[in-house]
Amino acid sequence: MKVEQIYTGCIAHAAYYIESKGEAAIFDPLRDVESYINRAQRDGAKMKYVFETHFHTDFVSGHLDLAKKTGAQIVFGPTAKPCYEALVAKDEQVFTVGDYKVKVIHTPGHTMESTTYLLIDENGKEHGIISGDTLFIGDVGRPDLAQHVVAELTQEILAAHLFDSLRNRIMPLSDDLIVYPNHGAGSACGKKMSKEKTDTLGHQKEVNYALDPDMSKQRFIDEILNGLVPPPAYFPQNVLLNIKGTISLDDVLRRGKNALSAESFETAANETEAVIIDARDATSFSAGFIPNSINIGIDGNFATWVGTLIPNIEHDILLVCEQGREEEVITRLARVGYDNVLGYLEGGFNTWLDNNKETDTISSVTAVELAQSMRLEEVHILDVRKLSEFESEHVLSALNAPLDFINSSMTKINANKTYYVNCVSGYRSMTFISIMQARGYRNFINVIGGFNAIKESKKFKLTNYVVPTSLL
Repeated sequence: MKVEQIYTGCIAHAAYYIESKGEAAIFDPLRDVESYINRAQRDGAKMKYVFETHFHTDFVSGHLDLAKKTGAQIVFGPTAKPCYEALVAKDEQVFTVGDYKVKVIHTPGHTMESTTYLLIDENGKEHGIISGDTLFIGDVGRPDLAQHVVAELTQEILAAHLFDSLRNRIMPLSDDLIVYPNHGAGSACGKKMSKEKTDTLGHQKEVNYALDPDMSKQRFIDEILNGLVPPPAYFPQNVLLNIKGTISLDDVLRRGKNALSAESFETAANETEAVIIDARDATSFSAGFIPNSINIGIDGNFATWVGTLIPNIEHDILLVCEQGREEEVITRLARVGYDNVLGYLEGGFNTWLDNNKETDTISSVTAVELAQSMRLEEVHILDVRKLSEFESEHVLSALNAPLDFINSSMTKINANKTYYVNCVSGYRSMTFISIMQARGYRNFINVIGGFNAIKESKKFKLTNYVVPTSLL
């Protein structure tokens, strides 16, 4: 049986495509659906089904656009209550795609409608499971997300459901089945996901901590809930979009691809409360940018960081990006529900310069220059990586202020001190500084190349000791 994984690294998302005898199906598609439609056309196949494993939290699904453009039937698992036409399947219901079969296995826990789809080949042999967020490689789905939409579904209740689903519905399945999860490492939908994108169920039974057969339900609940950090604010908003439905991505692009002159851009910035997102790389941004804009580079986990740092998906947005990449930026924003792009600066930042508009800059130093400064005077290093990264290794005396939680992190900042800011590579540190500078703080210097450059320089004392907050 041929199962094609269509992986989008910037949001660690996997959709799946199957085709048999001129019929095709997609599982958990992204909002930009043309690639799926083109894939079926190359096979000369008609899209028959769009299967959803659950109402997603970290992206807006493309099921509605696919159904509209191809005539495919949208399928959800038991208990789902979408606000649009869809087939809500029964547990163990079987669908046919050519000679293939897709069997519904209701696996509540990550959410109550969460469903795993068992794939059966043309010979009747069970091939694999498309597990959604029920089972990842090395992990299982977080049970704390649905409570942000349905209050009575506490994380403890959902974790208990997940335990039962894994023990009673997933673990009894054959060891040779291939596990096809909805996400890989880097997704906020789990906490210990492996870099591998597929595996056999048998191997997962051996190495996945959540599938330990000797684990009691209470221990499972404790283990699953331990160490969870609050989800990004856009998660529950994306769930509601997936339940209620969205406008077409075509309409989002039509509205967002509004080329603005420097004058029009400046007027829009002054007359609205739009966030100015500059999607260029950190080096280009630091050399010159529109005052009060924030840098979230398109060549990184762009959509995830937008969702983490701009809590309201309905916020108006103005864009600065490289010429020719406007549609890409708007599409990646729409993947996580940010549809209100007012327009972009036509011609990019050079247009702003050509019109002699006010600009701002951010200072940067190399790791070697930072080391030289440390020998001459006391310096303050701010590490904006996640706490887990910081705890693994950091510069001795550095202060951890994660970008993920910038509003609480900024309470650690002393406006009278100068801070040298590092992340891993310089991507997050530039984002952090740009936000703080837009808020009126101008006491930050970026470390070019981040912690990678710091380690390579071999001029710093590194440690994994974390100073208790009470001693700071």
